[in-house]
Amino acid sequence: MMSSVIIAILLVVAIVATVYYLVKQLSVIVANAVVGLVLLIVMNYLHVMQWMGKPDLGYDLATVLICAIGGVPGVCILVLLNILGVTI
Repeated sequence: MMSSVIIAILLVVAIVATVYYLVKQLSVIVANAVVGLVLLIVMNYLHVMQWMGKPDLGYDLATVLICAIGGVPGVCILVLLNILGVTI
């Protein structure tokens, strides 16, 4: 009887810890995605790529998804690919 109570308590603690970890990681991922999308908007608004003689990144589905999933590193990858002449 006592061992089943201890197992139930440990199971609840493990579930709470797992949910807390996932929510904590999810907030970091969401924050990174928002910063990446804002950076894309600011770069296109200020025409940063045209300073280097390249066209703006634009807002097609692939670009927005890369910025949303990759965040700031995703924007950096898009900028480097655009500088190298690779279009997405």
